[in-house]
Amino acid sequence: MRLIRFLIALLCLAAGAVVGALNRQIVPIDLGFGTFPTTLGVALLVALLLGVLAGGLAITASLVLPLRRRLARAERVAAAPPREV
Repeated sequence: MRLIRFLIALLCLAAGAVVGALNRQIVPIDLGFGTFPTTLGVALLVALLLGVLAGGLAITASLVLPLRRRLARAERVAAAPPREV
């Protein structure tokens, strides 16, 4: 499993290097408070990375955290001693 993850990471790194190398045109990035020039390849890779991070945060906030809360609640109920009636 580690080998597969390593190979996938290496493939993504190589793809990023190819994208960066093939898109060397200078583009201005305007952030409202300032403009800075960068290459198109870097701008594409940064935009892709920001999109992946935003998607991961959205999934974490909407799915992972509520499921962890439910699991913790269920474990507390299961670990509690049974009440006698």
